[in-house]
Amino acid sequence: MITKDAVLAALSQVEEPDLGKDLVTLNMVKDIEIDGKKVTFTVVLTTPACPLKEMIEKACVTAIKHLVDKEAVVTVNMTSNVNSNRKDNKAVLPGVRNIIMVASGKGGVGKSTVATNLAIGLANEGAKVGLLDADIYGPSIPIMLGMRDERPKMTEVNGKGMIVPMERYGVKAMSIGLLIDEKQAVIWRGPMASSALKQFISDVYWEELDYLVIDLPPGTGDVHLTLVQTIPVTGVVVVSTPQAVAAADARKAIMMFKQPQINVPILGIVENMAYFTPQELPENKYYLFGKGGARKMAEQFELPFLGEIPIVQSIREGGDRGVPAVVDDEPISKAAFTELAQAVARNVAMRNANMEPTRIVQMSAE
Repeated sequence: MITKDAVLAALSQVEEPDLGKDLVTLNMVKDIEIDGKKVTFTVVLTTPACPLKEMIEKACVTAIKHLVDKEAVVTVNMTSNVNSNRKDNKAVLPGVRNIIMVASGKGGVGKSTVATNLAIGLANEGAKVGLLDADIYGPSIPIMLGMRDERPKMTEVNGKGMIVPMERYGVKAMSIGLLIDEKQAVIWRGPMASSALKQFISDVYWEELDYLVIDLPPGTGDVHLTLVQTIPVTGVVVVSTPQAVAAADARKAIMMFKQPQINVPILGIVENMAYFTPQELPENKYYLFGKGGARKMAEQFELPFLGEIPIVQSIREGGDRGVPAVVDDEPISKAAFTELAQAVARNVAMRNANMEPTRIVQMSAE
């Protein structure tokens, strides 16, 4: 007779590779059903973007057959419940489980491209995702998502007028570029830009989200400080190119978030424009801007290296025509951004399991 206790004992030998504990201890095994030799149960992963789900599933089947009954017919249902580690009062963005900032030390490194494709990549894996364009002076998300000349609608929530974010490719998006004419320059002082961002946070009807990806402006300034003091940021993804000048500026972004009074976790570093691959020679790699600068920086700061994004013509073309690379048919760039989304999701799960709870940064006025 196969028993529930025997199944649990076997599954307690299966470790979740990222979290370093077994599935039973992590309370990831649910709904065990036994009918003779048939064993059915559900494994609840910490993210739908888990790239290790097949490995975990095979390990479960192997454990049951080796430790319980070699003739068992095992069915593993894989589902997910994105974890969160928020310990604030949830007065802002109450339905958002994780907030991911995408930052760079300088402009022109493809940060908005990475943020857009990361958000869609997470949504493609089954997560509920939002994308907030925090680059008030140079918003590019409306172009990259093909939303030029579109305007969001309003709705009433508990007696308050709220902006309904636009939705494209399964992602809810908001940008100042959706509210003004794209030919119009935003000539605002820092406090006005910060006030607009706070409105995007409090007056946009984001609803329930597993991840809110925020595309930051380049540099280290008012917007960055406003956001970490307004919302509980789960972690930051830093974008750099291999060039020494870009890596030097990316270091400044890392050091800003590592400041003791800020102390927002860095989820990892991604190297954009890592190499050039011609469409007609997909196996060739040409390192136009040097090689491995971002990877070396990740090693220097003991941070996760999230991957390399190549220079592929389709990435640029897709961004210009509003069809991001991760939803295009070009295999190289699509695979790179899909792997990036999975890597970020894994690091968010590990951050929530192993680090201090997520809180809003409290800074003195000094």
